[in-house]
Amino acid sequence: MVAGGASDTGGVKPMVIAGRMVRERERLIGMTPEERAWRKQWLKDQELPHGPRKVPALELELNNPIRRFYRAPLDKVCSVLTPALGFQRAYTVRYWTGKALIALTGIYAAAYYFKYNQNDWTRKGGWRVISSRKACVPGDEGYPRVSDRSAPADYAARGFKQSPI
Repeated sequence: MVAGGASDTGGVKPMVIAGRMVRERERLIGMTPEERAWRKQWLKDQELPHGPRKVPALELELNNPIRRFYRAPLDKVCSVLTPALGFQRAYTVRYWTGKALIALTGIYAAAYYFKYNQNDWTRKGGWRVISSRKACVPGDEGYPRVSDRSAPADYAARGFKQSPI
């Protein structure tokens, strides 16, 4: 029911136009040639003649101004490619171009963050990367290999000794 007491059909009882053939079990029981022809025509009538229509007023209603703003560049690319590729292929190019740009932006942002926000002696935050010593087992050259840190001050230095200050 629609708000306000009005029905979806405007007071007229709804009618199923698909008939009993809308259910697969009914079709499997058996169809007469008339029912088969009717079903074929009914399925053909369900197809839109010119595909989906783009209604500008509906686009304005469904997409807020911010969304229309950030979609505008790729929509323009799509409209330029549509005559050459067709709508479906142009829209596919538009869709995957947007996804690729978002992924590339994420990769660049992560690379920038990891490059310029390292955890060293100048700050508390950032990502700290610690590498383990190489494994040295009996029979390897230099066994037993001891730590490459010579003094206790080398532990937890976090790059202080390499600082140009």
